[in-house]
Amino acid sequence: MKNILVTGGAGFIGSNLVRYLVEKYPGSHIYNLDKLTYAGNPDNLADIQDRPNYTFIHADIADYPTLREVMNTHRIDAVLNTAAESHVDRSISDPFVFARTNVLGTLSLLQATLEYWEKHDLMERARFFHISTDEVYGALQPGEPAFTETNRYEPHSPYSASKASSDHFVRAYHDTYGLPILISNCSNNYGPYQFPEKLIPLMIHNIRTGTPIPVYGKGENIRDWLYVEDHVRAIDLILHRGTPGETYNIGGNNEWRNIDLIKTVIRIVDEMLGNPEGHSLPLITFVKDRKGHDLRYAIDAQKIKDELGWEPSVTFEEGIRHTVRWYLDHRKWLERVTGGDYRTYYHTMYHRQHTPLP
Repeated sequence: MKNILVTGGAGFIGSNLVRYLVEKYPGSHIYNLDKLTYAGNPDNLADIQDRPNYTFIHADIADYPTLREVMNTHRIDAVLNTAAESHVDRSISDPFVFARTNVLGTLSLLQATLEYWEKHDLMERARFFHISTDEVYGALQPGEPAFTETNRYEPHSPYSASKASSDHFVRAYHDTYGLPILISNCSNNYGPYQFPEKLIPLMIHNIRTGTPIPVYGKGENIRDWLYVEDHVRAIDLILHRGTPGETYNIGGNNEWRNIDLIKTVIRIVDEMLGNPEGHSLPLITFVKDRKGHDLRYAIDAQKIKDELGWEPSVTFEEGIRHTVRWYLDHRKWLERVTGGDYRTYYHTMYHRQHTPLP
């Protein structure tokens, strides 16, 4: 795999993946194709932009003619699809955007890849890797077994429905055309370069600026948290050693109730800022729960451990402290991405949903 295409490589998971591949495989060329929406940021890869084995391509994953040109021009023999609209709140407000990018974009990429690999007899050695989410499986109740790769799909939000659809298209291209695909479904990621509409960077930013921290419902929703660098290691392992046609769940074995997670992050941020213990707890503001809010997600990652030898290497305490430190040390990055359109969107959503519980 000499010419690797990463779609959505200027986003959170994508940029961490691109940096990892560029540094680990100097003999391969990494092409980063990104539309640069609000969540795609060239600053995420400023440190590698001049590397000889890295090229950025400004393009839309749903632009089928351009994808065909990219495949042919750069002789792509591996595709890692991280491009996606991923914020559930935004999918509730505008589901059409999610259908276009996550479904039609994935379909365009599949077709352009299939045509090129069939023409150049690459189907045996090339790989199409689709990075998906645990949200396609629906929701769990406390005490229920974690999601395995055999769980049925039961998406509950426009976001998860669009990702479920894209997963089905990827599998269909394997079953119908023999495209050598791989799929992974991961739990909630956290770490450097995550856009601050997501929970952990939003909390860090709001604590530092003394801004209210909106918490849906009573904060009882449960998520499994995975450090992004562990996720990237898993992707690399699956790409090179995974069995075509297979799905691998990637999880952190690290479940937290939202309210407990928030209090933990508050404690660490206050400590690093030199604030008294409990200083920022009054920022917690309970707001009306969002529509279709799944209670619990949890991943059973036994398959990838048994077959490929992967398991998380970063403890949550290590990962969250490194993450908090990174955001506090990169305030200019945070200020740039939280201005303009994002600021308008965030304040609109916050005031629309700000209905304190009794």
